[in-house]
Formats: sequence, C-alpha cells, structure tokens
Amino acid sequence: MTDGYISPLSTRYASKEMQYLFSADMKFSTWRKLWIALAEAEKELGLDITQEQIDEMRAHIYDIDYDRAAEHEKIRRHDVMAHVLTFGECCPKAKPIIHLGATSCYVGDNTDLIIMREALRLVAKKLAGVIKNLCEFALEYKDLPCLAFTHFQPAQPTTVGKRAALWINELLLDLENVEYTLSKAKLLGSKGTTGTQASFLELFDGDYEKVKKLDGIIAEKMYFPGCYPVSGQTYSRKVDADYLAVLSGIAQSAAKFATDLRLLQHMKEMEEPFEKTQIGSSAMAYKRNPMRSERICSLARYVCADALNPAITSSTQWLERTLDDSANKRVSVSEAFLATDAILNLYLNVTGGLVVYPKMIEKHLRAELPFMATENILMDAVKRGGDRQELHEKIRTHSQASAKRVKEDGADCDLLERIAADEAFGVTIEELNAIMEPKNFVGCAPMQTEEFVLGTARPAIEKYLAGDLGDVSINV
Repeated sequence: MTDGYISPLSTRYASKEMQYLFSADMKFSTWRKLWIALAEAEKELGLDITQEQIDEMRAHIYDIDYDRAAEHEKIRRHDVMAHVLTFGECCPKAKPIIHLGATSCYVGDNTDLIIMREALRLVAKKLAGVIKNLCEFALEYKDLPCLAFTHFQPAQPTTVGKRAALWINELLLDLENVEYTLSKAKLLGSKGTTGTQASFLELFDGDYEKVKKLDGIIAEKMYFPGCYPVSGQTYSRKVDADYLAVLSGIAQSAAKFATDLRLLQHMKEMEEPFEKTQIGSSAMAYKRNPMRSERICSLARYVCADALNPAITSSTQWLERTLDDSANKRVSVSEAFLATDAILNLYLNVTGGLVVYPKMIEKHLRAELPFMATENILMDAVKRGGDRQELHEKIRTHSQASAKRVKEDGADCDLLERIAADEAFGVTIEELNAIMEPKNFVGCAPMQTEEFVLGTARPAIEKYLAGDLGDVSINV
C-alpha cells in the first residue's frame, strides 16, 4: 500500500485505456509530437530548421526523463519550460528551435483538445456497446407484458422490451451529442500569447499568408480538420464545458436506467447479474443487493456535479486569458472522463447479463389488471345499453372498496367478482376472466419496440459494432 492518496477512479473504476489517455506519458509525449509538428510546419514555410533536428526530436518522443523535468520545474516554477529544457537535453541539435515562437498553451491546450477527442471517441464506442446490449434485450422481451408505472403507482401495462426502448432512446440522444461534439473538434493551433500570432508574424518577416498556413499544417499533422480561427491565448473554455455537458448527459441516462433497475430488483421482477461467489451483505447472507446499479448512480451524481466546474471556469475567464482555469481544469476534465468510463463499464456489465423473472412480473400485473381493465369493461357495458355515467360511478365505488380490502386486510383483489355480482353490468365472472389476458392491454408496445430498435437504434450504432470496446472489465 502507498502512503499517499490515489484516486479510486484509477484503482477501482476506470479502464486502463481511459487512464492512459490522461496519463503523464500521453500528455508529455503529445507535447513532444506537437513540438515536432510545429518545427516541421516552420521548416516547410521556410524557417532555418533542418531535417536532422526534426529526426532527432522524433527519436526521443517517448523517452521522457520525469525526474529531470521535476528538477527543472522546481527551479523554474514552470511546467512547460521544464519539459522544453528536458527535451532539449536529449535533443542537443534541435534544442535551439524547440518551442520556437510558441507559448505554453501551444502544447498545453492543443494536448488537452487531442486527449478530450480521443477520450470521447472511447466513450462513443462503449456507449454504442451499451445500446447494442439493450437492443438485444428489448427485442427478446418486446412481447412480455409488465405493469407500467407513473409516479411509481401501477398504470396501464407496457412490455419489458418497450421499457428497455426508453433507456435506449436516452442513450441515442447522448450518442448524437457525442458525435456532434466530435464533428466540430478543432485544435487551438499556434496563436501566441494573446491570440494575435505576433511572434509568428515576426518569424516569417511579416508574411501573413505563411502565418495562416502554419495552423493548417499543424492541424493536418495532428489529424484534425482545422484550428479555431480566433482565440486569445487559450481556446475558449466553453469547449471544456461542452465536452463535460455531453458526459453529464450520459451520466443522467445511466443513472435513470440504474435507478429503474434498483426499483425493479426490489420488486423481484428484474435483477442485475449476481455471481455465484458474490456476497450481497456482510451481515445478511441472503441479500442480493443491486450494488453495480448503485455504483452507477453514485458515479453519475459525481459527473453531473463535476460538469459545473468548466461551466463556471468558462464564465470567469478574463479578457485574453487568466490562469485560474488550469488547476481546476486538469482535475475536473480528467475525472469526468474517468468516471464516465467507469459508468459505461458498469452499464455494459449489467446490461450484458440482465435477469428477468416473468412469473413475478405476471403476478404483479395480474394483481392490478382488474383495475386496468375497468375502462374496457365500462365500454362493453355501455355498448350493451348501459348508462355511462351511472356505470362509471359503480366502477369507482367497486374499485375503491376492493382496493381498501387489499390495503387494509391484505386480501386479494376481488374487483371482478364485485362487477360480476352487479346486475348493471350484465357480465359473468367467466366472461370477465376471459378478457384478463395481459397482452391485450399493452397497446402498440411490441410493434413500437421492434420498429424503434430495427429502424432507429441499430442503424445508429452500426459503424461502431465492428470495433473492439477495449477493457470493459470491472474490478469491484
């Protein structure tokens, strides 16, 4: 065990892939790649930079001496200059041109934009994986009637598959937001200390066309479609707020699903996977707690709250830049992605092994079905010549009396017997029982589910299905 604090997002929750994206190796090797891209672009535009210098830099992208960088930072109190100096020591020929014309945000901000894009791509793949699991589940159970709930009170029946379609629908909204955010991803480029590119205009002897080309070349080398056309020293911090708003949306959807499952597990209608050797409670050995779903809700709450950080940071930036964003940003953005990754790993695990108990679902549905059927019974009685208003009052009276008996005496619902005994309805108990078929009360739910899954959900994730989701295991 270590004496220092280690984030549980690293030790318990997030995948190795997501952890790597926010690691020191990813960050500082990307800084070096950006310095190489800058040098190559400056060389192509006519500055006195040799291929030998660039090759030397390229040979040392990954051999980062972190101890040496820490020594430099302790003296200089500047993380970027510490790594410029460290890089220069292993690239003596390239040392004079490393970071030429750039400010700290050239490597810092561009790296953040690169990492966020790669992290959101990983999120997109896992999100599609969850949707795939739920699509299969929805189709399997599209015809299984179940009691629906409004206000968590029994309501008109639906199907288990249709309920899953509701979960899928929210995830598709999230996927649309993910894809839109990725579609507009850009780099900062090389904008200089206040965004005017003054140092580059000086380097290129006043040639504005070369200054403009510089950003385009860097973007191409870093596999981006372009750079933001204007900025201060930094890219707008609204970009961070946009990314975390997308993650917050995913967290909201995941928490809604997990909460629903926790309620259903209480009712013994559905359960999250439970392994043979898993312990549900240290005290109560019989328990099967929905601990993964609870963990989803817990982490989702964190992500939703964390998304406020970049929103507040964006709103409080001064003029061309201040530095009160930095400490907050490096914590809030990374942890939002790590927590979202953990949520999706749990969501994949749970949806990959959902357990359904049809007999318990039927038991609950049949206990309430007589109340659900009263509208049909009323309409049939009116067709036979009854007075709608009088019959409505009788059903209301019978329903409340039967419900009182259920609640106060713990007895079974006897509503059908009461209606059969009332001559005003002119119907026998056998006729009433004949119409108590659950599938007759689910409306269009089976058709809606099949059309939605096959026509909307599956096409939306088709391009992701061939890819590897990477590490989706959960540690606890």
